[in-house]
Amino acid sequence: MAKSANQKLKLIYLIKILNEKTDENHCLSAQELITELAAYGICAERKSIYDDIECLTQIGCDIVNNKSRTNGGYYLASRDFELPELKLLVDAVQSSRFITQKKSRELISKIEKLAGPYDGKQLQRQVFVAGRVKTENESIYYNVDRIHHAIQENAPITFTYLEWNVKKEMRPKRDGKAYQVSPWALTWQDENYYLIAYDDMEEKIKHFRVDKMNRITELSDQRRKGIEAFRQFDIAEYTNRTFGMFGGEPETVTLKLPANMVGIILDRFGRETDIRILDDEFISVRVKAAVSGQFFGWITGLGEKVSILAPEHVKEDYMKFLKHIIQNYN
Repeated sequence: MAKSANQKLKLIYLIKILNEKTDENHCLSAQELITELAAYGICAERKSIYDDIECLTQIGCDIVNNKSRTNGGYYLASRDFELPELKLLVDAVQSSRFITQKKSRELISKIEKLAGPYDGKQLQRQVFVAGRVKTENESIYYNVDRIHHAIQENAPITFTYLEWNVKKEMRPKRDGKAYQVSPWALTWQDENYYLIAYDDMEEKIKHFRVDKMNRITELSDQRRKGIEAFRQFDIAEYTNRTFGMFGGEPETVTLKLPANMVGIILDRFGRETDIRILDDEFISVRVKAAVSGQFFGWITGLGEKVSILAPEHVKEDYMKFLKHIIQNYN
């Protein structure tokens, strides 16, 4: 038989067909594969199909021949991702605040293709999260890429930083004056992407929400600063003690709380937390935290049986925090 112009693409189209149209419950016979290839302008015979399947198997494609008399044929038995893994990826995309609705749909559509034609429908039923607040900044994907590149090139960056106004508009802070920082790490906290950086002007470590960064420019002719500050930097500890990614002075704080609430502390600060038994009901814990209004709000949310024991100045600041709240109701 004379070869068609597309004959050199035969193996590529064959694995494409198996990937897109088969699984263990949906097989294609040799004749059906010949028909599918014909739709791409490729001629094939039964013997060549058998030889092609053998070639694809030799290079690692997990193709199974189901020899059942009913619904028998070939199917692609395994894929790079299992369905439960893809469901996790879909959930992560859909629940991420920093990914816009438009980009979420695009990414989920691509993930569905990894599942095959039939399992992909299960992902479609799984993607809706009611009332989810999503960012509106489509440029965040390029922001992340620019920041990664600057980190790899050991270069500082400049950018303007945005904030909401009462008109629900994103406007530059500091009248549009650019920030200049040395980027060192990216972290995902509280459903948002944050840049951990060294502020060249204030000479200290800061963090910025990536979806609020605008006009990022890499200063390729300069080198990053802050190497000493980041030499012993622990990003996990930093994000754990920085509540809601609000800044504050780092302190070692001693808390008193009911023993049955120890899981809340361990989930937040880790298994290395110092715990002491006070009596049959209460324990004390020593935690490292960035003391801020956000931290005090977290303590208040734990309930009336939780209190700050030390240091004294943090305890006094917390009492002032509570008094100011009460005053707002008077």
